[in-house]
Amino acid sequence: MLEAILLVGGRGTRLRPLTVNTPKPMLPVAGVPFTAHQIARAKAAGVTRIVLSTSYRAEVFSDYFGDGSAHGVELVYMTEDSPLGTGGAIRHAAAQLRSAPDAPVLIFNGDVLSGLDIAGLVDAWRLAQADIALYLTRVPDPRAFGLVPTDATGRVTAFLEKPTKPEEIVTDQINAGCYVFRRSLIDAIPPGRVVSVERETFPKLLAEDANLIGVVDPAYWLDLGTPAAFVEGSRDIVSGRIPSPALPGGTPGRSLVLPGARVSQDAIVAGGSAIGANAVVEAFATVDGSVVFDGATIGVGASVVSSIVGAGAVIGSHTRLNGAVVGDGAVIGAENELLSGARVWAGATLGDCTVRFSSDQD
Repeated sequence: MLEAILLVGGRGTRLRPLTVNTPKPMLPVAGVPFTAHQIARAKAAGVTRIVLSTSYRAEVFSDYFGDGSAHGVELVYMTEDSPLGTGGAIRHAAAQLRSAPDAPVLIFNGDVLSGLDIAGLVDAWRLAQADIALYLTRVPDPRAFGLVPTDATGRVTAFLEKPTKPEEIVTDQINAGCYVFRRSLIDAIPPGRVVSVERETFPKLLAEDANLIGVVDPAYWLDLGTPAAFVEGSRDIVSGRIPSPALPGGTPGRSLVLPGARVSQDAIVAGGSAIGANAVVEAFATVDGSVVFDGATIGVGASVVSSIVGAGAVIGSHTRLNGAVVGDGAVIGAENELLSGARVWAGATLGDCTVRFSSDQD
């Protein structure tokens, strides 16, 4: 048995208003909740039992996934009453683990889409007889991330905060949000308080000369925390750039249209767009590189590009969205124009008019 802890307790503030009603990991990415993609990839790598560490809107996860039998794994749930940080959440979830003290436990974040060779990471942990194996990825500009340099053998030598000066950039390797822990080290994390594995647990173990290794995997990696990244991740799964066993229908293509959706023969849906169940795309509308949630309506002649349209939202005829986010149940009247990061709150209404609304905020 290979166990895992999936950290899905975040509130997803950067994705508001989409997360007003739905936890970030349960937002639909390429037709299914993002957590479904992660569970499917973990199962494919040999994981048989997953503890979902939840907090915000915890019931949404259990209502959808149940005991996990429909997804081929055993799922159990641990819910934080208040946020405990990454380390605190891992320690809290440990109450549901069954692994022996020296067994590996996979830990992964609920908002990272990657093509990581999960089984390979576990194998590297075993081969090195490591205490912890960290998945690392290389980025062109690491200034926004904590740096994790390693020596020639792959052993981690330091955990460095976000660099502020050029001379502080000693590596392009960053923590990519997936780990293999020796079970006993999870039990050693202080219980019942906020703990950051990045700032407290890992540096402490390194100071104690624990064997922490970094495994650099060049595969696809993306943090889905912003609307632009969310759209990118969804269309990359739909188009097949990053494969997922949970992709509905199993076959990548130029678009994904879920059962019950109605797309006019005179409409264009392309660029890896995903159209949710019972959504409507009317004649002469264009949906390009976008995510349209269940039950939304895209009106006649509307243009939706690189945008997200929430569940049950209505986009009026000849309205143009480009890089916009429209919350659940919002109504956008005819001939509006929302550009460059504009966001419309859930349930809001913009009447028929000719306006241009844009924002530089992510």
